[in-house]
Amino acid sequence: MNSSVTRWKEQDNWTWKEFVALLLLEFVFVIGFIKFVVKPAYTQWLGNELYSGTLTGLTIAVVLISGVYFVALRPKRLSWSEVGIRSFPAKDWGHILLWTLLLIVGSVLVMVLTSFIGNTYENSKTEAMQQNVTIFTVFIAFVSAAIISPIYEEIFYRGFLYRWLRTRLGMRWAILLSSLIFTVVHIPTYNAMPANFLGGVVFAWAYERSNSIWPAVIIHGLVNGIAVVLTVLG
Repeated sequence: MNSSVTRWKEQDNWTWKEFVALLLLEFVFVIGFIKFVVKPAYTQWLGNELYSGTLTGLTIAVVLISGVYFVALRPKRLSWSEVGIRSFPAKDWGHILLWTLLLIVGSVLVMVLTSFIGNTYENSKTEAMQQNVTIFTVFIAFVSAAIISPIYEEIFYRGFLYRWLRTRLGMRWAILLSSLIFTVVHIPTYNAMPANFLGGVVFAWAYERSNSIWPAVIIHGLVNGIAVVLTVLG
């Protein structure tokens, strides 16, 4: 493998300053303010949980992508390739399909097992979608879950966060810690958190193996898109 491609695993241009700043952006501003202050305001304004959730997701996407750019990239004149936005080998398409299948099966097993301790399949997002199934609402839900969320989440959690941890702690700890953080930030969708952790592991592994975040974005989008379709059909 070309060392220029795999260099991201060994070193980066950031310090604790960028890491702490972006974690604060996530845990204080996104979780503390957007999810618990802005989202209820969106819901009251729009009168629909699905619409407010979609607008909240778009708001978070803008905030986190802007954070990565203005905190991690622009000050050091770095390109987006530093957070994994680069091409990947054609052979990885087979891996993408395999990882997608494994994640779907694993997520189903995790949800079934956790159901024995009281976990449920429904949450406010699925309920909002099922209450008003139209072509428009399905389209909105699909775009939000299968396109917007995978792109900004993979740039932030794998492109920046996983890479920062990878260069300092090695692959195993980086996968574990980045997946734990990825799980926690999905509060308050508590019932999906076990599957979120598993997803975090698969997405980080896909980035690790392909040297690009795009396989993780594709897997993430496929799994979320299938979940939307199954929710509508259910």
